[in-house]
Amino acid sequence: MNPVYGPDADAYREKVRAFLAEKLPTDWKGIGSLQGDEFDEFVRTWRTTLYEAGYVAPGWPVEYGGAGLSDLEQVILAEEFTKAGVPTGGPNDAFSIEMLGNTLLTWGTEEQKRHYLPKALSGEHRWCQGYSEPNAGSDLGSVALKAERDGDQWILNGQKIWTSAGHLADHIFTLARTDPDAPKHKGISFLLVDMRQPGIEVRPIKMISGMSEFNEVFFTDAVVPATDAPGVSTVVGGPNNGWAVAMTLLGFERGKSAATMPIRFRAELDRLTKLAVERDRTSDPTIRQRLAWCHSKVEVMRFLGLRTLTQFLNGHDPGPDGGIAKLYWSEYHKIVTELAVDILGAEAMTPSGRPSSSAFQTDDAGAPNESRSWVDTFFHARAGTIYSGSSQIQRNIIGEMVLGLPKEPRPA
Repeated sequence: MNPVYGPDADAYREKVRAFLAEKLPTDWKGIGSLQGDEFDEFVRTWRTTLYEAGYVAPGWPVEYGGAGLSDLEQVILAEEFTKAGVPTGGPNDAFSIEMLGNTLLTWGTEEQKRHYLPKALSGEHRWCQGYSEPNAGSDLGSVALKAERDGDQWILNGQKIWTSAGHLADHIFTLARTDPDAPKHKGISFLLVDMRQPGIEVRPIKMISGMSEFNEVFFTDAVVPATDAPGVSTVVGGPNNGWAVAMTLLGFERGKSAATMPIRFRAELDRLTKLAVERDRTSDPTIRQRLAWCHSKVEVMRFLGLRTLTQFLNGHDPGPDGGIAKLYWSEYHKIVTELAVDILGAEAMTPSGRPSSSAFQTDDAGAPNESRSWVDTFFHARAGTIYSGSSQIQRNIIGEMVLGLPKEPRPA
């Protein structure tokens, strides 16, 4: 089953391929083939290339600095970039462009759009997401970060946790409790906070792989002016309406990944199969059976992606059924990386070579078939069943909101 997009889509696909052929080296193997300073330099210059071509925010209206591409054109762009092994933006753009930028286009005032969107596009502002707390992760409605109005400013006290790339950001969009007397989903506001102040402390969390992609963020009398510039409110969607804004943002977080994830996971499995051949493990019937099982799961993932993609291109906004894909890929990834470690055997205990350049999902395209890459990815796969909604919560959402099963009993 392969989608047929039509002649106009094919013409745009050729345009994207021509852009990639022009901008990438002739011997390009994928960003995973780079490491160290060479990797960092490519990421920096590639982001500039995309910015100059209008591809950093391809779906934004032209008047806000975007390319004004249709949904289908954005999908084709993402597909071709993924096949070529290049990012669709800079390392911060998932937060600044896809999440916050798209949310401001939906909920922001004209003043907020004119003020914040250009700074996100240029990279002047680097955003992170302040949602989860020690007692409010999957139960996001229980956020307790306190925001008290004091004249023309808000005073923040409390903590956030699992803040991805928080140590690299200078701004944070966060949920805070602005009305403690309202029902828990009603007293939350969506605030835009400058992190460059003494009242905010970021503490990196060491992951099992040794990386520190996640962070704790502590607020101690941090100050958020009611306006960031004349007429520009720091509250998106109005006070105490943060829950609705947050749900919109979570929809953008999953976005068009349905088109790109099957490509990444297929490339990873092809690389693992090659590893099994190189290590002479394909004569083991159990290894062959496990590889065949992974092949079937990646094909199912492709069909799930096509289903989601069809809904997206027909105007169906992400809903609770989005949890199916999240649960599927994250649980699959634990199993396929366990197989990688078994193929490596004793070498997995003393891995060598280039470390994984991605802390989320698969290693980047072009990564060498070395033990360090696979072991790092094995560790990262464990976190995949927790971030963006744990597997347990996803099963509850699917059971209750998709299948219509009775709700799980909850404490009073």
